[in-house]
Amino acid sequence: MISAILIREGNGFSRCRVSGHSGYAEAGSDIICAAVSILTCTCVNALESVCGLVPRVTENREGMLSFRLPERTAEEDAKAQILMGALKQGLSDLAESYPQYVQLTIQNGGK
Repeated sequence: MISAILIREGNGFSRCRVSGHSGYAEAGSDIICAAVSILTCTCVNALESVCGLVPRVTENREGMLSFRLPERTAEEDAKAQILMGALKQGLSDLAESYPQYVQLTIQNGGK
């Protein structure tokens, strides 16, 4: 199962951690893993290309991707929250459609 955790700090999301494999199909043919990868990688890339923010990213070969937003101005944060909201929506839709393969958790992280 894929575990996705979005962490809210203050009025918006500041971190994301996705780990695991869905087990929906064999590696290389798994549409659920591909969908989660596309959502998270697109969000990370768009934070840089659209918002000018470079998230701190950690990943490994075992299927874990984690990122944290850097310090940002109010204007940068407003743009970043749109992207983070789109990520939440996509992950939520997948978790609702494929609950046996994807779990989304929203956590409060402080601030």
